[in-house]
Amino acid sequence: MDPVRLIVVMAFDRSDEGELSPAFEAMQFEVEDRAIRTARDLAGKHVGVIAWAREAQPDIGEYGPPTVLFQSGDVPDME
Repeated sequence: MDPVRLIVVMAFDRSDEGELSPAFEAMQFEVEDRAIRTARDLAGKHVGVIAWAREAQPDIGEYGPPTVLFQSGDVPDME
């Protein structure tokens, strides 16, 4: 199977203990432009937002390195 391009936006807030935690489940997009627009819209509402993309073959568990498309505020390190 050919690789697919995963395009994801995640937003983060701080818990009462000060730890970063996802504000909601990751959102997946078909195109980078839409993901970047959504991330920009969320940036003023959360302590951190990131939009990233990578090539993947989920059926065999292979994932390429992530490429950051947009980042604002505090976000955890990408693996």
